Amino acid sequence: MMPESEFTRPEEIKSLFKKRTKPLSFEEILSLLHISKKKAKPLKRLLGEMVKRGELVRTRKGHYGPPEEMNLVTGYFEAHRDYGFVIPEKPGERDIFIPARFTGGAMDNDRVIARIEEPSRRSGRIIKILERVHTRIAGVFEYGKYGSFVRPKNRNFNFDIYIPPQARGGAKSNDHVIAEIVQYPTESRPPIGKIVRILKKPDTPKAEIGSIIEEFNLEEKFPEHVNAEARGLIKRPVERSQRKDLTGLITVTIDGENAKDFDDAISIKRVNEGYLLYVHIADVGYFVPWDTPLDKEARKRGTSVYFPDRVIPMLPKELSEDICSLRPEVERASFTVEMLFNEKGERLHANFYPSIIKSRARLTYTSVKRILIDKEPSERARYNSLLPYLELMEELARHLREKRTERGSLDFDLPEPEVILDIQGRPENIIKAERTFAHMIIEEFMIAANEAVAEYFEGLGAPCLYRIHEKPDPLKLEELSKIVRNLTGKRLLKASYFPLLIKDMKGTPQEELVNYILLRSLKQARYSPENVGHFGLASRCYTHFTSPIRRYPDLVVHRILRELILNRLDDNKIKYLEEVLPSIAFHASKMERLADEAERTVIDAMRVWFMKDKIGDEFTGNIISITPYGMRVRLKDFYVEGFLHVSFMTDDFYVYDERSLTLSGRRTKKTFRLGDELKVRIERIDEVERDIILGIP
Repeated sequence: MMPESEFTRPEEIKSLFKKRTKPLSFEEILSLLHISKKKAKPLKRLLGEMVKRGELVRTRKGHYGPPEEMNLVTGYFEAHRDYGFVIPEKPGERDIFIPARFTGGAMDNDRVIARIEEPSRRSGRIIKILERVHTRIAGVFEYGKYGSFVRPKNRNFNFDIYIPPQARGGAKSNDHVIAEIVQYPTESRPPIGKIVRILKKPDTPKAEIGSIIEEFNLEEKFPEHVNAEARGLIKRPVERSQRKDLTGLITVTIDGENAKDFDDAISIKRVNEGYLLYVHIADVGYFVPWDTPLDKEARKRGTSVYFPDRVIPMLPKELSEDICSLRPEVERASFTVEMLFNEKGERLHANFYPSIIKSRARLTYTSVKRILIDKEPSERARYNSLLPYLELMEELARHLREKRTERGSLDFDLPEPEVILDIQGRPENIIKAERTFAHMIIEEFMIAANEAVAEYFEGLGAPCLYRIHEKPDPLKLEELSKIVRNLTGKRLLKASYFPLLIKDMKGTPQEELVNYILLRSLKQARYSPENVGHFGLASRCYTHFTSPIRRYPDLVVHRILRELILNRLDDNKIKYLEEVLPSIAFHASKMERLADEAERTVIDAMRVWFMKDKIGDEFTGNIISITPYGMRVRLKDFYVEGFLHVSFMTDDFYVYDERSLTLSGRRTKKTFRLGDELKVRIERIDEVERDIILGIP
């Protein structure tokens, strides 16, 4: 008989169930772990923590078991108006469709456990909510004879929040408010809340962005104790004994015109084998070790958030804009990925080490485009000493891009909006953001570095946070195939056909539309301690390492890599990482989605502000989506879109065809298809929904 155990870890409990075909009672777990009843309290507490984290499920009879053995799935809830999906935490599992009546009161992004009830349709219901994401909700207060409610601005919330009379906080009908949730919703009852803030109606675009920051509960300011720690690091000397001195290399940074934090720099050499590329990344992990106030705040934020007029950084500016920013002509602590490529762009070898670098120049994407693509004599003369290095970078980047395309990487090249502000902070124009080969050079080098680091971790079997992107769900792929066939006449039978379709659509009028539809069909990339590859990049193994100033997972990978190469990753640290990485992955993925949503909301708001003085004006646009209720149209003159409701199409009654994604007039037989060009008029601006309402002239 084994000796009685004094300490038990989650891994030991999980291993008990690998050879069991049924849930275990508490007494059975005690017996199997050889723990006496006198020492059962710590075990009871640990089991409770594992149930709370979703690692185990406790049945009504008090038995314990892993969710996957009970036809249950742990994941996060992706809410839509009338339904939702549970996106499983375990990589490789298909999403679970959740009808509206079976959401169990779950809200968008909540971490949940779902039961699969119809395996053939992969349909189920949510049976438990593990982690609530939303504590405060922004919305419009409405008061009527049946009580008062807050109607959430987030369209994915399919219920209003009931506000008791004593909790109205002085709000009046149509006030924009922040409501704190006091009781979360159930299947039979809406959430109950109280008004904690009445938002002043924004009178400027800047105030609108501030209002959105409040809506999303983003924190612009850092706590004082975090700022104090950051200030204390400014004069900290950088140890050099375990760093490679690379200050003799010709090193440059290439970023956007308005960038303030430079977290990556590049050096390159021509060698006999082909190319020797150095990707230097700011060594943030040296300044921010585990579990310091700075680390805890960065982990909570998860990511920096970027708006047209400001940045909400993950780290205080003392780090992001000073000691961790690879500014020119200043020695900086960095972490270098040194990669050897042959003449075809195939990686032969990779090295990783802490270093000291000195950037020779701060280049912009615009400047590099002028040098390499436009061949402008004045710009080439200005950077004459750097020309050989920049041309070598271009050469290698083209090889890397070709290799990536050959293996099936998806290059959607979808345009993104860029808001141009005037000196008062008002939107002066909204244009397509330019993406040139200068951007692609840095993109290719960062992808190469991220892959090299990920493969190093996987080869050693060391704990890591991978950046994963799963293949499209088969049911979604089936629906997508019908849409693509109606649009292009081409068959899309499996996900491996995506790259070929993108290539075939290149340069056609349908290119952007098809790319957009394909992109919407894909799952969101996320973080996971388990590697399943990256479908979008056609990468067997991928991580995020290259942006530790603005992404927390990159900072985590930096610190683990340092422990690895310095032989400090002992058993205790490995066990610690195995325990914390799943929760870090979930939280970082959640905060990334929140940041993306906040950034999109600000863009929508800026579009509304920009079009306010254009009501009644007529524009030409293209249809980019069609629903039973109308069409979304993107204007040609500006990178702005609006909604044309069927009620504004007064020349006929229009019927929606789900199969062909068209709207057709019953009498006139006039048909509107995706991609069609049409004239529209700006009818009005919806400031609450942050949308532009269109009509037909």
